[in-house]
Amino acid sequence: MKLLLISNSTNYKEPYLGWCQPLIAEFLQGTADEILFVPYAGVDVGGKVYPESYDSYTARVRSVFEKFGKKVVSVHEVSDPVAAVNNAKFIMVGGGNTFHLVAELHRNKLIKPIRRKVMEGTPYMGWSAGSNVACPTLCTTNDMPIVMPESFDCLDLVPFQINPHYIDPYPEEINDRIRHGGETRQVRLNEYLAVNKQITVVGLREGTALWIENERITLKGTRNMIVLRYGQEPEEIVPGSVFGYDIAPVNV
Repeated sequence: MKLLLISNSTNYKEPYLGWCQPLIAEFLQGTADEILFVPYAGVDVGGKVYPESYDSYTARVRSVFEKFGKKVVSVHEVSDPVAAVNNAKFIMVGGGNTFHLVAELHRNKLIKPIRRKVMEGTPYMGWSAGSNVACPTLCTTNDMPIVMPESFDCLDLVPFQINPHYIDPYPEEINDRIRHGGETRQVRLNEYLAVNKQITVVGLREGTALWIENERITLKGTRNMIVLRYGQEPEEIVPGSVFGYDIAPVNV
């Protein structure tokens, strides 16, 4: 398999997919000229009538990938999404609302076809929700459940859970009047681990990504990744580290 799982599409005051464009360009080398895009996580709240939001989302993504000489075709533009997946040479899933994305993947019967294609070697790229759905379930998303999917089951391309946009607790020096006094991201993920003790969760901070080839994972970007396991202290992994599906270091 060949996957690029990106935490976030945009850093503050940067263009869309700006921070990760060098990484994307490297990942695209030697791949097909046409990319099949899944826009189902996009729910436009700017006044467009749903599902026309898919059109605007796809147009935004096209404007980026045309710079790489790639043609982007969206599954919402084709008459048979399953056939489109079966014939795809490269699959890309955008970010947005994970619940909506998973609901639409199930409704269009795309979970099994996408998983089969990627397991057979079709490159896969996702960011935010598109990274979350590469996991066994959507249970470590940060998103509000705006719809109820048929199932929480996702593509199960990796055996661990990803929490995109992982945010560290506020530092102590922040003014108490503006500090959030409730649960941190780590506390919420520990709640998940309390009832899913066998699962490992990786928190991808902004500006990071997982490059996966044949069960060999490299942390890309400029920030550490946090690893959470039930009953264990959190572990920090530095950029450039290479590890396996068990999140244990491998020989380079």
